[in-house]
Amino acid sequence: MIFAILAVVAGLVLLTFAADQFVLGGARLAASLKMSPIVIGAVVLGFGTSAPELLVSGIAASQGELALGVGNIVGSNAANLSLVLGFAAIISPLPLPAKAIGREAPLAFASAALFAVFVQGGLSRLEGIIMLLALVSAIGWLLMSGESDVEIDEEFLEQETSTSYELGRTLVGLVGTVAGAQLLVEGATWIADDLGLSGGFVGLTMVAIGTSLPELVTAVAAARRNETELIVGNLLGSNLFNSLAVGGAISVIGPGLVNDDSVAVNGIILMMIISTVAIVFMFTKRLVVRWEAAILLALYVLTVVLVGTGS
Repeated sequence: MIFAILAVVAGLVLLTFAADQFVLGGARLAASLKMSPIVIGAVVLGFGTSAPELLVSGIAASQGELALGVGNIVGSNAANLSLVLGFAAIISPLPLPAKAIGREAPLAFASAALFAVFVQGGLSRLEGIIMLLALVSAIGWLLMSGESDVEIDEEFLEQETSTSYELGRTLVGLVGTVAGAQLLVEGATWIADDLGLSGGFVGLTMVAIGTSLPELVTAVAAARRNETELIVGNLLGSNLFNSLAVGGAISVIGPGLVNDDSVAVNGIILMMIISTVAIVFMFTKRLVVRWEAAILLALYVLTVVLVGTGS
């Protein structure tokens, strides 16, 4: 058990720092290659910020731990719109950009709903291909509309660095992210086996919180600086990529039944409830205030309790 805990801790630390360097290097590399801000926002940062979920879930699916991978997606989506959004709105009420209300929120909700439907009865490669095609369509729409669902912090793109240096940063960050994801999956699997917990529950809680740490830290820091417009777009964009990119990838890599009803049924239902409540809050006042944040945080605690008791 001690080695399993150490593996999880080491994996989380390595995953958090390596993924940050991977995203930073990739974005700066794209900027140095004169890619447009929309491409950097919609593609580079979109995939980069979902790299932890993609690698953790992909590795889990390839090792026959499909429930852990699905739990990671469900838990990350739920955590983004309850735990992360809730903490940020507790610190400072979040005004919402108009494009997040009219376009990004429905797109993120539809992506999560598609994944939720496909999970029922198991995931197949055909469903994975459909999700990946839906992702391509969503990215194409973002590129053609000239807007990104992932907001860009311009400051880190303006630093004077060489292309070769950023390429090295990106590659090192990618290797570190892969290694951290492997450690996290192995440690989480050992803990689940030792404690008699389902892989899906461990994926929804411990692993999902770990892979959502970058979003949580970024959201809290942005809220403290009153840069709240960066938060909601990034969270909705992260859920879009989690549902379609990560969901599609694990369906292609390791299709099969999700033998964990606590996640495939209870977790999915609670994820969609959280998504619905969060979007209703967004639409009503174009502002997420503290009492709404408290409800979102309570829903996250309820999700962990209900899925845990069902495991």
